[in-house]
Amino acid sequence: MMQAKTKIIAHRGYWQTNPPTAENSLQALANAQKLNIYGIECDVRMSKDGVLIVYHDEYHGTMEISESIFADLQKLKLDNGENIPTLKKYLEKGKENSSLKLMVELKPISSKAKENELVKKTSQLVKELQLESQTEFISFSLNICEHLKKEEPVFKIHYLNGDLSPSQIKEKGFDGIDYHYSIFLKNPTLISHAKDLGLMTNSWTVNDIEIFKQLRKQGIDFVTTDSPDLLLNL
Repeated sequence: MMQAKTKIIAHRGYWQTNPPTAENSLQALANAQKLNIYGIECDVRMSKDGVLIVYHDEYHGTMEISESIFADLQKLKLDNGENIPTLKKYLEKGKENSSLKLMVELKPISSKAKENELVKKTSQLVKELQLESQTEFISFSLNICEHLKKEEPVFKIHYLNGDLSPSQIKEKGFDGIDYHYSIFLKNPTLISHAKDLGLMTNSWTVNDIEIFKQLRKQGIDFVTTDSPDLLLNL
């Protein structure tokens, strides 16, 4: 039987272009939409006044995102001159290419109540835009994954932290494991174990060709990479 091809997810969009653009920007999303890949990954945070934005770091310049209002965050541009995109704008742009999955990473927050608010607002937005089948969710926060699965059982949810076995993931009702590549390399039977349980398998952030080939040999479903153009042609 022929092994299924490992699919590619562009980490924070396809931003390592020539000239380079900003990660998590609308331009990086547009670039990824031109590649024949499975999906893009983006990071979601919430401003102090409850606006969902696509941004990886806790700070934008000197401003802590969770303690800053959206209007202030808009004053400082991304490296490519864009404003920080709202999740709404990002998803609307993502909807233009329905074949590209939108892997939405909900960033952990120290307050459980705030995490639950982030889950509620994100899932409402995805449903408003009718993107349920195009969107999948990932998080390092066990609470976010559990709360999202409880609120929206049909949403596909993958856990990132790497500390749960495939059996524990299955027990929680999640859809897959999305672990750092080092965990898969240390535990070469992890992928087959997960697949036996019907779980999807993904790894981050795979930029090394040899590591990609090892994971592909183990039968991984997806890899998340900063070099989608490179791995796509291997």
